[in-house]
Amino acid sequence: MGTMEKKVDKEMWKEVEVKKQVKKQMRKDIQVKVKMTMKKKMEEVLMHLFSIYWTLGEHQMTKQIMPSKAFHMNVLGCKDLKFISVKISAPGNSVNTDGIHIGESTGISIAHSIIGTGDDCISIGPGNNDINIFDVQCGPGHGISIGSLGKYTNEEPVKGVVVQHCTLIGTDNGVRIKTWPDSPKQGIATNLTFDDIIMKNVQNPIIIDQQYCPFGSCNQKVQKSSLIQISKVKFNNIKGTSASPRAISLVCSKTLPCQDVELSEINLKYNGGDASSTTTNVKPHVSGHIFPSLPSA
Repeated sequence: MGTMEKKVDKEMWKEVEVKKQVKKQMRKDIQVKVKMTMKKKMEEVLMHLFSIYWTLGEHQMTKQIMPSKAFHMNVLGCKDLKFISVKISAPGNSVNTDGIHIGESTGISIAHSIIGTGDDCISIGPGNNDINIFDVQCGPGHGISIGSLGKYTNEEPVKGVVVQHCTLIGTDNGVRIKTWPDSPKQGIATNLTFDDIIMKNVQNPIIIDQQYCPFGSCNQKVQKSSLIQISKVKFNNIKGTSASPRAISLVCSKTLPCQDVELSEINLKYNGGDASSTTTNVKPHVSGHIFPSLPSA
């Protein structure tokens, strides 16, 4: 083989090796991109582990869900949807991990379920109608909440919520209605019933909080009242133990005081001593046995 031929052959091999290296690097780059894409998709999945949007017609779901980075189940704009025998399990110290969040929906039922989270077991946001919660065990978590309401300008009313035959164990709150004090516009939350509830070592078992302001995020220099009108609320047959001295706290808006709030057959004991209650900007109707008793008007 002549010198020229050897040189050409050597150059060809160099070119082949370069192409091999380029292809090898391309495969690595593709693998990295695929891994990054999969990681991003997985993070999106974990962020809202189970989301349902704009569902119409009757559906029934049974689901077991492990810890998520945010809402475990996000139900938005749905109609006639039933969740039965759902089990959600997350550590009590996991932040913003609502079990089931419901927004802008109608005819939603959750029954025979066990939910443990680091936030609300069930949260019912603005724009909901005809929501039924039955036979749900909650704990750990922040309880079963209507709200928070009154943070945004485009919120629709909440009408018709029934929470019945539920048990709360070691939660930071029991059954709760929460609205922001600095509401941008007036809103409504009405026809809300909490019936046949068992509290086991629960902080704040019964609470209406119209000064809800987590993490000090409100403007403390401007003291404003919530513009969410809460009305037609019933707390009935709620019994058990409170982990905090204050077992009943009804703090309503000065601008729009709560209307038609009823309490009947309440028996909440504080193991550390005497249980207490407080009421602000509300004149509740009382019937049957109430312990702790409410302050005199």
